Amino acid sequence: MSLSAIAWPWLTRLGEAQFLLPLALLGLTWVWRSAGARAAQRAWAWRALALLAAVIGVTTASKLAFMGWGLGIARWDFTGFSGHSMFAAAVLPLLTWLALAASPAVSVRADRESDRGRFSTATWAWIGLSYALAALIAYSRLKVGAHSVSESVTGFLLGAVASGASLWLAPPLRRGLPRGLPMAALALLLLMPSMAPPSRSHDWVTHWALQLSGRQQPVDRRDLQEPEAGPELQHLQEPAS
Repeated sequence: MSLSAIAWPWLTRLGEAQFLLPLALLGLTWVWRSAGARAAQRAWAWRALALLAAVIGVTTASKLAFMGWGLGIARWDFTGFSGHSMFAAAVLPLLTWLALAASPAVSVRADRESDRGRFSTATWAWIGLSYALAALIAYSRLKVGAHSVSESVTGFLLGAVASGASLWLAPPLRRGLPRGLPMAALALLLLMPSMAPPSRSHDWVTHWALQLSGRQQPVDRRDLQEPEAGPELQHLQEPAS
């Protein structure tokens, strides 16, 4: 078995909701409940959570719309936003920023920096690397045959908009993360793809799509691409204006 045959499936699992969503929720909960948290810090945590919930909702709705009612774009081979790409781009940059807050140097500098969205060059470099990793996870979805280019790219952009807005609005944190916690979280994240059971999120979305639409079988990619798929898909052969 080649290295790529092992690396891409492992890398693509880093974008699973079962790993990233709990870490994001834990991080935002810590920001909201940490000692000395100011009103601006707590308000930011709620805004970041709302942005994350919004992109999760949009991604889920796109999958439900296709599997339940065949709402896709044949020309772009688009059947819904890639959830892995979206989660990676929405969560990894936030986790990176929270991990950097554990550094006393970052925390002190942040206390003196009143403008939102302004970080040191080193901080931006690490955040940039987190976006690069998210982009690599999005690309891995192509390598494992799970998504088309349009689905991976739009999923990544959707998540990047959410995390970018959260980072731009981020206030200075009063207190860094407990020392050692960022490294422990990183180690857990890297080990989970090899240890955790397969994600069930696709099965759940499929079940919801069938329940809501009343279909016996979900619409799949072949239905979108075949002209004889039926009248319910005929109007979807051209992209929406």
